[in-house]
Amino acid sequence: MSAPNTHPTGAPLGDPAEKATLSGQIEAAYSRIGVTSAHIGIVAMVLFGVFFDAIEQNTVGIAGPILKSEWGLGGAQIGLLNTATFTAVALGRILAGAVMDRLGRRTLLGANLIVFSIGSLICALAPTYEVLVGARFLVGLGLGGEIAVAVIMLSEFFSARHRGTAVGLINVAAAGLGNMLAPLFGVIVFAVFSGPDKWRWLFGLLVVPALAVVVFRRSLPETPRYLAATGRITEANLVIARLAQGKLRGPVDTSVTYLDPSLAEAEKATPKSRWTEMFGKRYRRATLALGVAVCMSYAAQISMLTLIPVILTERGLSINTALWYTLVMQSGSLAGALTAALIARRLPRKVTLTCGALLGFVAALGFGFFATNIGLVLIFGALFNFAVIILNTTIWLFAPEQYPTRIRGLATSVILAIGSLSGGLFPLIAGAVLDASGVGAMFGLLTALFLVCGVAVQFPRETVGQPMPEDI
Repeated sequence: MSAPNTHPTGAPLGDPAEKATLSGQIEAAYSRIGVTSAHIGIVAMVLFGVFFDAIEQNTVGIAGPILKSEWGLGGAQIGLLNTATFTAVALGRILAGAVMDRLGRRTLLGANLIVFSIGSLICALAPTYEVLVGARFLVGLGLGGEIAVAVIMLSEFFSARHRGTAVGLINVAAAGLGNMLAPLFGVIVFAVFSGPDKWRWLFGLLVVPALAVVVFRRSLPETPRYLAATGRITEANLVIARLAQGKLRGPVDTSVTYLDPSLAEAEKATPKSRWTEMFGKRYRRATLALGVAVCMSYAAQISMLTLIPVILTERGLSINTALWYTLVMQSGSLAGALTAALIARRLPRKVTLTCGALLGFVAALGFGFFATNIGLVLIFGALFNFAVIILNTTIWLFAPEQYPTRIRGLATSVILAIGSLSGGLFPLIAGAVLDASGVGAMFGLLTALFLVCGVAVQFPRETVGQPMPEDI
């Protein structure tokens, strides 16, 4: 085995900053390794899960018009289904954040999808509205940690140069492809299955891919940053070797030492994480600002996802036509996620977030007050989704970059949980405003969300191009 003060190139660790911490050595190793086939495999395993999660999160909106006609539900009652889901998502994310900082990033992924599968099956068999609400809560618990763990894992597997694009791909799969193809999934299900209970197949069929993803993820490794932070240097070196050699399975050459084992004791001496630390003097500003920003963006996104099929069917469109139009509008989500992923390498986070908030304001205003024909509905709807997904994607990237490894999982999960809670509660308000005052009033309310978001994102520190924060 080579000396611990050598890189994979065999060159000495000349930069004192690289010698100082394991985190610095990991960043240096990642920069030299670049992106290999092992990285691509890890991204694929993560993205398959979040893709089906995104489709599931759209099911209430897709089934909403049928539930409204068959069960006599109003906009507020349909909103409550998402409230149950996203309230549980918030709880699940907080629990997942606490667990992942103690037991590891990959531990929760399989368990999350199993709980989600059980909840989806109960949704499909629910005999009453009350049971359906309870099942949605269970689904939310399963979904809760999925995005949070995905964001942290991809953040910790890539160097500063590639991190933005890697994390951005999560929303390409989720809010982009997942949200865009969810209406198509609904069209296919409703074409194959008929009758008043066809919405049940919408939930039940998602159990199969969820269980398949659990099996697919068996070779997903723990992140070297987490392993190093917990003193497991040998394991961290092995994972980095797998990344360098592009092999997630089978034997690898371990003759190169990427991390200096002598730094393990210093890493262990890092103060233990406390949940209050994210609200302490050093991190309070970022936590509060990003918490407010994600509240606004999630509230706007989930209100749109939940209520747009209802709005379209109330304008006289059939459920299938409404879903096709929703798919066209969701193409903006894919474009937004791709744009956010591509510009993340260069454009400052604050600039991206400010532009996204301004675009969202224009889109919400246009949809509510100027979309007088179906063409304008589709244009403003697509622009709305484009803007909100740029916001969400960039917040997902921005949040982990604010915190050190010891609290990164919990702090990011809490921020995303705040967003989920907002996304769960706000459709109740938006649905009530829609029922009482119409589309214009509802989207007028959404414009205010984007304005508040645009202000909040000015306060965290800029992080573009910078290494992940050090623990010590």
